[in-house]
Amino acid sequence: QVQLVESGGGLVQAGDSLELSCVPSGRIVGAYAVSWFRQAPGKEREFVAAIDYSGAMTYYADSVEGRFTISRDNAKKTVYLQMNSLKPEDAAVYYCASRPTYYRKTSGDQRTYSTWGQGTQVTVSS
Repeated sequence: QVQLVESGGGLVQAGDSLELSCVPSGRIVGAYAVSWFRQAPGKEREFVAAIDYSGAMTYYADSVEGRFTISRDNAKKTVYLQMNSLKPEDAAVYYCASRPTYYRKTSGDQRTYSTWGQGTQVTVSS
C-alpha cells in the first residue's frame, strides 16, 4: 500500500524558516490533492494547508496564512511546505495526506484523506 513520507523537520529558533517535503513511497494512480496537518502534544491534529494537483489552488489555516506556503513539483512527485517566521506554537508533528480531489470546504476533514504519512517533528525554541 502506498504511503506518504515526510522529511525536513528539525529544531529551529523562533523566527527561523524550515521546509518540509512529502513524497509517496510508491506510485499513486491519477491526480491527487495533498494537505498538511499537524499535531502538538496534548492537542488534536489540525489542518494546516492544502493544494490541488495542478498547484494552482491552495488553502491555509488562519494560523499560518501569510507565513507558510504549500507548493508541489509533480515531476518530482513532491509536495512542499515552506514555513517562515516560525513560532513556538508551530511546534508539532507535521503530517501530509492525500485524497483524489481538492475541495476547499472539506480540506480540514481528515476522514476524506485516504493516504497518510508517519509525520516529521518540528520543534521551535523561543
